[in-house]
Amino acid sequence: RFLLMQAKKEEFQTLLKCAGDKLVVVDFSATWCGPCKMIKPFFHSLCEKYPDVVFLEVDVDDAQDVASHCGVQCMPTFHFYKQGAKVHEFSGANKEKLEENITTFC
Repeated sequence: RFLLMQAKKEEFQTLLKCAGDKLVVVDFSATWCGPCKMIKPFFHSLCEKYPDVVFLEVDVDDAQDVASHCGVQCMPTFHFYKQGAKVHEFSGANKEKLEENITTFC
């Protein structure tokens, strides 16, 4: 249900395809990012609350090619994918907005 990803761009794209019809929520963050640390426990709790959603966590320092490919400019940034295509994104540690988007696209 939850995957900390240090994968390359090709592996990231494969994971999106393998998710099929499931919503994929990607948290682009960094270990040194204060707001990322604040929202991480909430992000992890959503994994339990929404078992039919695939949650990925990408450390932008460990997977720079993925972050660059996805156009991530700041952290935390959340991307939402359905059937391999990005359907939404937003930046910032906004818990309400994060969960609202999950319920919208789920």
